[in-house]
Amino acid sequence: MRIDLRQLFDIVGERKTFDLSLDFSDEEYNGEHPFQMPVKVSGQIENKAQVVRLFFSVKFVLNLHCDRCMGEFERAYDFSFQHVLVRKLNTDNDEYVVCEDSQLDLDELVRADLFLELPSKVLCTEDCKGLCGQCGRNLNFDSCECEKKSIDPRLEVLGKLLE
Repeated sequence: MRIDLRQLFDIVGERKTFDLSLDFSDEEYNGEHPFQMPVKVSGQIENKAQVVRLFFSVKFVLNLHCDRCMGEFERAYDFSFQHVLVRKLNTDNDEYVVCEDSQLDLDELVRADLFLELPSKVLCTEDCKGLCGQCGRNLNFDSCECEKKSIDPRLEVLGKLLE
């Protein structure tokens, strides 16, 4: 969604609100397509004292696989963002969003903010025990009888020094 900001840049006190749903079902994250439901975006853009600010929040649910136990789970997210919008910029500064021709590509900005906020490691729970390295059993639901004190074959020689 492209938003025309000419009026917002020119008139102090001007405000524009928005409420939309974005389809990110084709987006890939951690090798999956976890956006099975639309991403809800709501917010406003306002000109206060000739500073144009964008405030928005995103709400969505991801269908993911845990990085430790490979179990499938859903997690709801709710993020809030804010940006200062400018028509042009004379220096390299990441704090501002440049709106060329007073146009804002809201979809692309939401996509970038959302993906930067997502965690790089996805766990079903903070205390996920993962899978047994020997038998592959999910340790969150079962215990296994595997010998816990296995030595990495590359380090076996060092163990002989202690004998």
